[in-house]
Amino acid sequence: MSEWKCVATLAELRCEGRLVVRHSGKQIALFDTDEGVLACNNRCPHEGYPLSEGTLDSGCVLTCNWHNWKFDLRTGENLLDGDRLRTYPVDVRGDVIWLDLADPPKDARRARALANLEEAFNDNDYARIARELGRLELLGDDLADALALGVRWSHERMRYGWTHAFAAAADWLTLHDEFQDAEARFACVLEALAHMAGDVLREPQHPFTDRRERYDEDKFVASMEREDEASAVAMIRGAVDADAGFAELEPGLTRAALAHYQGFGHALIYTGKAGELVARLGGRAAEPVLTSLVRYVVNARREDLIPEFAAYTPAIASWGSGTEPPDHRAFAGLGTTKALERAAASSAADPLAQHAALLGANAANLLAFDMRHQDEVRTQISTNVSWLDFTHALTFGHAVRTQCQRLPSQWPMGLAQMACFAGRNSPFTLDEVDIVGWRVSDHAAFFANTIEALPDHDRDEFIVSAHLLKTVLAARAEVRAGLPGDVAELVVAAVNRFVHSPLRLKHVMRTVHQARKFVSLDG
Repeated sequence: MSEWKCVATLAELRCEGRLVVRHSGKQIALFDTDEGVLACNNRCPHEGYPLSEGTLDSGCVLTCNWHNWKFDLRTGENLLDGDRLRTYPVDVRGDVIWLDLADPPKDARRARALANLEEAFNDNDYARIARELGRLELLGDDLADALALGVRWSHERMRYGWTHAFAAAADWLTLHDEFQDAEARFACVLEALAHMAGDVLREPQHPFTDRRERYDEDKFVASMEREDEASAVAMIRGAVDADAGFAELEPGLTRAALAHYQGFGHALIYTGKAGELVARLGGRAAEPVLTSLVRYVVNARREDLIPEFAAYTPAIASWGSGTEPPDHRAFAGLGTTKALERAAASSAADPLAQHAALLGANAANLLAFDMRHQDEVRTQISTNVSWLDFTHALTFGHAVRTQCQRLPSQWPMGLAQMACFAGRNSPFTLDEVDIVGWRVSDHAAFFANTIEALPDHDRDEFIVSAHLLKTVLAARAEVRAGLPGDVAELVVAAVNRFVHSPLRLKHVMRTVHQARKFVSLDG
């Protein structure tokens, strides 16, 4: 439907050659050009500066003088491949200028916003992603739907499968659904979508096989073990085609994730988050989420096969025979081999009691992380550690409880791998644990206040904000699950220290030192 409005006279416009009019809540710039009267939104779609103050050349190219964005005033086309400029149809009737101020139909506006959102996503343009989400919000859309699109736009561009972007998306959606504030909910979607965009910027497509096969759990696990992505993906595709729910696939995915101590715990963490994403986004997300997860697990490094974790397989073999009571204090100062032996020594106990002890041991390590290791320069690659190495032990512990409670046969692997974390991190801790300085008296209030601040986290790198997000949510879930009092106190104190401490990821001089040493020994 047209909505023609009388806005000015030719005489008024020709007096200055340009004119700003306000009508129906819109601010519109009129220009007297060689091609007639042209009209556009006066606010530059980049940052809102007035285009009436811009420069217009004889070819009808309008330049915003604030940031040099250029538009074809006749069509609204952005000549720099950014946001388009809204233009308005003009009809000059005698000396009177009429504009059609009608907005395009909702379907057309939605299609335009989605197309622009994909452009912004592919350009990794954070501010433009936010603007296009804002346009979808004005149309009444559920912004979480944009994350389903983001998953589809990115899953084949993740060369080695899942990244933290998908895992963080599951956690951001959790907060999105908890928050009442509209801007906080918006921020959750923006952070999740922008993280995906950042992870696949300039990455080509890495297509999955198109094959479809009937899903068989044992065959699926076997194909994952032999790193046969094509066969595993074909079975996942077959399962999705047969309308299999995530619950039917979860046992096989969990078995494959825990078949090795692999990928620094990501395989199991991602499996749980995949279930959350599919549950929240629906069947439209199932195939891209799960095929990408398969690719990640297939490519994950299998750390139980390296000498540092040689005690892992014997520990699993003896699991269930140890009768010592679980105690998180018994792991203090133990290296990997001794930590695995100690875990096996109490393996006949209730799995939840063992889990609490191991979670407490890993929380104690997080609380005692010696931050001097962040600043070391003359150190080996194998001793490059940071806060994130320690937070993984908590998020992995959360994944162990949630997955193994649903699949009890996997408790031995999950618990033994928690012991691997405890042992590998122990050498990088302080001798004394300062729980007093970081103790929290009101756990619920601590989590509420910390979570409320997460959308405005002020962390430059997505990898940092993702770990902050998932660690806080995992710790909250474990405390809510009913940890013993002393373990809950350790977990909350450790997270309190983490969220209030500096985290360094870029080490220029360390990289220089290690690179020079490496090549000097290269022969």
